[in-house]
Amino acid sequence: MDYKTMADSLAYGEEYNFYYEDEEYWISKNSDGNYLTKVSDGYTQEFKNSNELLEKAEINGKSIMEIWEDIKNQF
Repeated sequence: MDYKTMADSLAYGEEYNFYYEDEEYWISKNSDGNYLTKVSDGYTQEFKNSNELLEKAEINGKSIMEIWEDIKNQF
């Protein structure tokens, strides 16, 4: 899957689990917003929508776009 397809599917409510640097993350959505959660400790970043999540969510100081080459095969 390419980045644009993943981004579009998030906008339609798709949720994903993926691994980065041996940690599991979960991108989820409910009626209040979109979330990026680090599964091991439950740390959750909250966003108004999927676009904001993709723009502002950080994993080890990097955006999802910046780590896309390392995680894209999981989507």
